[in-house]
Amino acid sequence: MSKLKTLFRNLGPGLLFAGMAIGTSHLVLSTKAGAQYGWIMVIPILLANIFKYPFFEFGVRYTNITNTSLIEGYLNRGKAFLWFYALITLVSTFTILAALYTVTAGLFINLFQVTDIPISTIALGLFVFISSVLIIGRYTLLETSLKFIVTILFAALMITTVMVIFKGKVDAVPDFKPLPIFNEAGILFLIGLMGWMPTTVEASSWVSLWSIEKWKNGKPKPTLKESLLEFNIGYILTGTFAIFFLVIGWFTLYGTNTVLSGNAVDFADQVVQLFTTHIGDWAYVFIATAAFATMFSTCMSAHDAIARVSLDTIDLLSPKVRLQTKKWPFAVLVVLLSTINLIVVFGFSSNMGKLVALATFVSFVVAPIIGYMNLKNVMSNEIPPHLRPKKGLQVLTYAGIVFLALFSVYYFWIVIF
Repeated sequence: MSKLKTLFRNLGPGLLFAGMAIGTSHLVLSTKAGAQYGWIMVIPILLANIFKYPFFEFGVRYTNITNTSLIEGYLNRGKAFLWFYALITLVSTFTILAALYTVTAGLFINLFQVTDIPISTIALGLFVFISSVLIIGRYTLLETSLKFIVTILFAALMITTVMVIFKGKVDAVPDFKPLPIFNEAGILFLIGLMGWMPTTVEASSWVSLWSIEKWKNGKPKPTLKESLLEFNIGYILTGTFAIFFLVIGWFTLYGTNTVLSGNAVDFADQVVQLFTTHIGDWAYVFIATAAFATMFSTCMSAHDAIARVSLDTIDLLSPKVRLQTKKWPFAVLVVLLSTINLIVVFGFSSNMGKLVALATFVSFVVAPIIGYMNLKNVMSNEIPPHLRPKKGLQVLTYAGIVFLALFSVYYFWIVIF
């Protein structure tokens, strides 16, 4: 019982990671994977989760041992490392949040049937509400909220998946022909799916900062083993939820020749309506709740994380500034991020496809580089030899770097040439 109490006490960074990761990659890409290509897409989903695992684990390991953020570790490796990460964060500032809020606003419109209000106005309301929660409640309220939201999400998604499996797979249309995976469109989809599965690699530093923030709030610091256990639970949840969404898409859409829209509102409507058609109107509340909780939790955690990363990066690049010692800079950055991304949302309207494509391109191309930077951190002299990753995890790390690098080169070649 004492071990269980310790686990619940340590819940936080790993749970926030799960709440952040279970977003576009799951609701949009995993559902599409099952709908367009069927069960075979479980393979790339599992591969992405396995190959990326060390990159995120290193963020937890480095911070627990050194009591410093993964970003500070980049500075210790050389200022060029930190500048590179700062550039990636800047690009993320203009893409990731805008894409997430656009999808969430589309789901809100569908869930509450407020079709007379523009999606940009709904996004504005979400920005205001989430910014207020983050500014007033800070990390403590974020962690408490995410525990509640992830619990709702897990329950709703479990019920939905069981209902779908119990109902059985939808009948294929007579002229159905499976889409080829290994043509240009299929490869591009695979790359996008694995690029955002379970989430972008630069988010490894987000878990690092959440860990430090939890300790600041008076919570006793967990051991390395306890921190890794808490993170692993969150990580396993993200992979499990991805399979759930894939099964939902496979059982309800595969074989019907249905084309999922790139428009946020239309996509939300398709996802929800396919359940009411396949299972019954009574199933509406479960999938609508699961879908909205998925994206809402991602918006909250990603918004908080990017603000914290920005503060940490600015302080490390300009040590005399020391923004993190004051309370107001976090609030200013939260509002600034809302303003910038709201402008992007208005510019792209409800076409989330372009936003997701841009964010995916940047994240996937830099993933092996960030992975290598994380490896350099945990293999440095700051980490005692007996606490460094074991040989097997090191081998998996190099395999993941090569795997992602090959796909990144191919992705770059297709997009540019």
